[in-house]
Amino acid sequence: MKRTNVVLVLLDDYGWKDSTCYGSTFYETPNLDKLASQGMRFTNGYASCPVCSPTRASMLTGKYPARLGVTNFINHGGGHPNTGRIIDVPYTKHLPSEEYNLAKCLKDNGYQTWHVGKWHLGLEPYWPDKQGFDVNVAGCQMGHPWKGYFSPWSIPTLPEGPEGEYLTDRITDEAVKLIENRDADKPFFLNMWYYTVHTPIQAKPEYIEYFKDKAKKMGIDTVEPFVEGEYFPCDHKKDQRVQRRVIQSDPVYAAMIKSMDENLGRLMHAVTDAGQEDNTLFIFTSDNG
Repeated sequence: MKRTNVVLVLLDDYGWKDSTCYGSTFYETPNLDKLASQGMRFTNGYASCPVCSPTRASMLTGKYPARLGVTNFINHGGGHPNTGRIIDVPYTKHLPSEEYNLAKCLKDNGYQTWHVGKWHLGLEPYWPDKQGFDVNVAGCQMGHPWKGYFSPWSIPTLPEGPEGEYLTDRITDEAVKLIENRDADKPFFLNMWYYTVHTPIQAKPEYIEYFKDKAKKMGIDTVEPFVEGEYFPCDHKKDQRVQRRVIQSDPVYAAMIKSMDENLGRLMHAVTDAGQEDNTLFIFTSDNG
């Protein structure tokens, strides 16, 4: 019996309402919609923490962030972000190596294990190739592409591309190569963790122009997208109100989503071209909204 390949696609900061299949009339996600129509939707899933690293650690280990001590985004430039409360919250700055994670489990069972994209779970001793992955492309301590989405990115685990190459396209290129050059006698686990749609919000100029035109046609280009909500429930922002988005109209963010969806489609096509469409499980989610 053939063992099932697994492609785990994780986005960064992607909201559940950012997909056409969940009601967006401005953003365009045809490939994601196709995936949703062919599979199962989980409509009551929640992140235990509203930031990157805790969800990532949880997904790999099956443990809540508090069990791992990864309770906030991992910041190597500063101190503990959660001190000064009644009880200081545990704050581990890496995915503990002693944890038996998903990659280690699948590797022990004969899978090819590949990580492509954002990691944000510790410095080099804790990078993917030290955590059960055979291959690590673009995974490091960075929480976002510090120099932006257009090459040069200065990501230590990803060679620079031609000037202006778009990061989402590039890491998909690398993932497609892995699928094409795989060992056909073994199943594979592709841990595809895109940096998008984390800040900086940057997209291809031609897609931005497309959505500017779409916003005008929809009559939403001049509508104020935010309203003031309640006051922040924390001391350092107690005099500020939450800004709540009430309409999706940002052409740059929409263009980022369009690129993401196109690249999701490329992954799906690569699996089909490899003759593995009926033997591959796609999982698509986000670390937080």
